[in-house]
Amino acid sequence: MTARRSGVKTESDAMWVPALARGLIREDVLRSMRYCDGYTDLLGPSAPARRSLAQRAMNSPAVAAIDQHIWRPFMVAAMSLHGMSIEADRERAAAALQLGGRQRVLDVACGPGNFTSFFAGQLAGDGFVIGLDNSVPMMERAVRDNSCDHAVYVRGDALDLPFNNRAFDVVSCFAALHLVPEPLGVLHEMVRVLSPGGRIAVMTTYGRESFLVRRGLELGATICGVRVFDRSTIPAFFAAAGLVGIDQQLRGISQFVVARRPERVTEFGAWRASTGTSIHRTDVSST
Repeated sequence: MTARRSGVKTESDAMWVPALARGLIREDVLRSMRYCDGYTDLLGPSAPARRSLAQRAMNSPAVAAIDQHIWRPFMVAAMSLHGMSIEADRERAAAALQLGGRQRVLDVACGPGNFTSFFAGQLAGDGFVIGLDNSVPMMERAVRDNSCDHAVYVRGDALDLPFNNRAFDVVSCFAALHLVPEPLGVLHEMVRVLSPGGRIAVMTTYGRESFLVRRGLELGATICGVRVFDRSTIPAFFAAAGLVGIDQQLRGISQFVVARRPERVTEFGAWRASTGTSIHRTDVSST
């Protein structure tokens, strides 16, 4: 798959929308689908009504630029303490998700597409990654700055993903889960579209264990409409959803959580019968 460069129409553009409609997009949202300048729009003129201050700001072109060059790099850099580079973090995320080949990948709340384009570079054949966001300025910036082979951008609602159940081999959300008004609703949707054996990953905020540090972060986050997560909420949600192989890495004020959907019901049954939930946790900032 090839994402359309602004002002350039490619053969794969004409093929992509029908292919997307047949295999991935839910029937109930097909009627609202239209192709804009480089991305597929499934929301039309009206965006989702439930938005925080931070989310409303993301619909500003100026803030979209700040998000790409300052906020998201800051969140990724928060995971880059102790000598890790942003490039190494992306490679580590791709390795944790076991990206490669002909996988179907969904990057939720992709913003300007920084992770989307990197993930696309790991794929081959007819593998593809869909970068989804509800902001028009974000979509326009993603198309302009991060169009590449195997990457396609779709404007849609993360709280009501427009895709069929179990449609993707990999589902991720990097540096944006804390910006949405109902993050657990987004996680539920991400799990819904994850195929058996598929991997899911989230990178978001972490409030630390220190009361003063946590309160300071929460105060600033509340003013901006950003949520600060503790260390247990996301792993516990994944466990309750029946995911296995949960691995959590804590770095500075961020956390990276990866999990897998069981291949078969019997594997989930064996996990349920085991004693307790197995969550591998690493706190790099304390070592």
